[in-house]
Order: sequence, then structure tokens, then C-alpha cells
Amino acid sequence: MAAKLRAAYLAPPFPADRPMRKAYLLTLLVALPVVASLPTFFAWIEQRPGGLPPEPLLHHLPAVDLSVPLFVLLYATIVYGLLRLVRSPELLLRGLQAYVALLVLRMLTMWSWTLEPPPGLVDLADPVTQLFYPGATPFRKDLFFSGHTATLVLLALAMPTVRDRLLVAIAAALVGLAVLVQHVHWTVDVLAAPLFAALAWWCSAYTLRGSLRRPTSGAGA
Repeated sequence: MAAKLRAAYLAPPFPADRPMRKAYLLTLLVALPVVASLPTFFAWIEQRPGGLPPEPLLHHLPAVDLSVPLFVLLYATIVYGLLRLVRSPELLLRGLQAYVALLVLRMLTMWSWTLEPPPGLVDLADPVTQLFYPGATPFRKDLFFSGHTATLVLLALAMPTVRDRLLVAIAAALVGLAVLVQHVHWTVDVLAAPLFAALAWWCSAYTLRGSLRRPTSGAGA
């Protein structure tokens, strides 16, 4: 029994399935130009004048720097989620395609509704996303909608079990609360994040179906 478990764990996570390999490659080819365009896009957003949304909550919250616990929770949850998904190649593929859709949706929403930073903002220098921002200083107009919150909501939707979905959803709620306490997002940014994550997940059902379309066999197919 132990030998079977070790063999299952050490087995390659991705099957020798040509349509699956092609789908992963296609997803990568779509993702690369989207990710590569982010620094230029953010530099352009930084120069645009932004608006101020209705804000019912932030003035009741003291601005507190929660960067360290926020990043520990965020990236620990992402690593946990990826480890759970790596044994399910099709589910992981859908999650990656949904994340690309989420990036595109964020670019569209920031373009259509550019916002100014909230008052009392405490800079949040994400060591990963900072690589895609213009300049060396923290970028403050990456606002509508909250990418950190939406990423974890999307990860929760992709999880293979109810228990995993619940754990990641709790982490998403805590991250959403943390970015509000740190005043790096408006309330509307956090509230909208789950809606756009759900939209990206819904879109991925169609992109997955298209990218995994397998040729039909001849007779009897």
C-alpha cells in the first residue's frame, strides 16, 4: 500500500496527452504578451487622472501596515493551492486560463475606471507584483479591482474539494480585509473582486473546452 502511494505521488503530474500539452502551450503563448504588457500599461495608468468612488468604510478603519502577514498568508495560500492542483492537470489548466482572463479584466476595468489612491494609504510593496510596476517606488493606482483578493477567490473556485475551497476562501476574505485596513484599496475594489473572479472562472470554462478540443476518431466516433 505504501509503495502504491509513493508511486502515485512520484508519478508525473501531467499525462502524456497531446491535446493537453498543446493547450498548456497555447495558454502560455497567450499569457506571455499579457504579462509583458503590464509594465507599460501601469505606467500609462499612473499618468491618467483618476476619480474617487463612494467610500463608506475606510474612514472608520485606522491605517495599519499589514504587509508582512498579508504576503505570508497570500503566497502560502497560493503555494498550497498550486500543490493541490498540480495533480489535476485539467483543473490546473483551467485555473491558469482563468487567471489570464482575470489579468485582462483588471486591465479593462482600470482603463475604464481609473481611481486615485485612498487617503491614508500605507504603501504595500509586493515583492512579486512590484516586478511588473513602473519605476522602483510602490505603484498606488493598481486599484479597481483588488488583484490580491481576486486571485485568492479565483484559486478558491479552482480547488478540487469543498474543504480546500473553504480554506482558500477564508484566506481571500482575510486578504481583502487586510488591504482595506492598510488603505491600499477602496471598499468597492475589494467587493468587486469576487464578482470578476467568478466572471474569469466562467470564461475559462469556454476557453478550456476550446483549447482541449480533441480530434474525433473515424468509425464509431
